[in-house]
Amino acid sequence: MKFSTGCSLCPRLANFLSDIRQAQPDYHARPVPSFGDANARFLIVGLAPGMHGANRTGRPFTGDYAGNLLYSTLHHFGFSSRAEPLNAAGWTNAELTLSDCRITNAVRCLPPQNKPEPAEVKQCNVFLVDELASLPQGAAVLALGTVAHLAVLRALGLRAGDYGFGHGTRHSLPNRIMLYDSYHCSRYNTQTRRLNESMFHEVFGAIAGYLSTLENVRIRS
Repeated sequence: MKFSTGCSLCPRLANFLSDIRQAQPDYHARPVPSFGDANARFLIVGLAPGMHGANRTGRPFTGDYAGNLLYSTLHHFGFSSRAEPLNAAGWTNAELTLSDCRITNAVRCLPPQNKPEPAEVKQCNVFLVDELASLPQGAAVLALGTVAHLAVLRALGLRAGDYGFGHGTRHSLPNRIMLYDSYHCSRYNTQTRRLNESMFHEVFGAIAGYLSTLENVRIRS
């Protein structure tokens, strides 16, 4: 199923966003599309839009602390043209582009209290199926948190028990996708020191190295 910002498959989320649009008419407050390179070999999967982040701006991980860490890291490793996702007015930076990378979420709509229900994660999985199907063989997928990790496995028809989540873990999946795991780059995780910039960079360094290896193989062949 193709994604649409007019999606209303989950009544609870659709009603919640309708209420937000009335209260905050300048917010996006709709399902948030993926962002980045349509031909990317690297897909990042988060949990869901944040209230004053992607739900406001309409771009994944843009407008909140998690996005600051993510985009600065993407820029550090050459996947993003800029380290700052927002412009001086505090809205999406139109000049920011991603190279060989795309960002999406397991759930495309802001859920109440940032907690999607299991049925909503399952319903939204149809869009992740489409995202993963568009990736080339050998692509890297980064799951930010357990929910994203499980959503990727569900979308690929794989058993969760065969691929446990763990920060820095790498799984070689049967369909030639390499799945990487990281704790979510949320403010809570960084404030509690569950995740720091060095830990985050280590995961991205591993992914960049893996993609570089694929490029070398392609050149030799």
